[in-house]
Amino acid sequence: MRIGIIADTHDNILMIKRAVEVFNDEKVDLIMHAGDHIAPFTCIIWEQANCEILAIYGNNDGDHAFLKKKFRKIGRIYERPREFILDGKRILMLHEPDNLRDYAMSGKFDLIIFGHTHRRQIYHEGDTLVVNPGEACGWITGLCTAMIINLDSMKVEEFILGESPIGPIMPAIPEGS
Repeated sequence: MRIGIIADTHDNILMIKRAVEVFNDEKVDLIMHAGDHIAPFTCIIWEQANCEILAIYGNNDGDHAFLKKKFRKIGRIYERPREFILDGKRILMLHEPDNLRDYAMSGKFDLIIFGHTHRRQIYHEGDTLVVNPGEACGWITGLCTAMIINLDSMKVEEFILGESPIGPIMPAIPEGS
C-alpha cells in the first residue's frame, strides 16, 4: 500500500492541485492529510484525487462542521490525534508534535505522521518511523512539499510540489522553536 502524505496546505489551491496530480500520477492507494486545510472550499480540488483521503483537523482549521460535511465526498476527517490500522501497520496521525517522543517511544506505532512545524522530517525513534511532510503551502519556507510512504517497505519518497507563487511570507521558524 502506498500512501500520499501531506500537511499544512493552508488554502494554497495551486499546490493542492499539484499534490493531487502527483498522487494520481504515482497511483497512491490513499492520501493522509495531517491538518491545517483551512477553508472547506479546498475539498473541491481534493475531489479530483483517485483515492480516498483520511485527514485530521489542524490548529488553524476553524469550521470543523463544514469541513466534515465537505469531506464526505472525498473521505473522512477526524479530531486529532487519530489512530489507524492500515495494511497491518499501526499509524498515528497528529497535527502538533505534542508528546511526539512519548508516542514514538511507546512502541505502539509503526508510523507517526505529523505537521504544524512546516519542516520536513523523516527519522526513526526506536522502531517507529516518524515523518512530517513539511508544508504543502510554502508560506513559510517558499518550498511546497509532500511525501509518499510505501507501507510494505516503510520507504519514504519526498516530492517538491513547487515553489510558493508568492514566496515565503514569514521568516523561517528557527530549529528548536
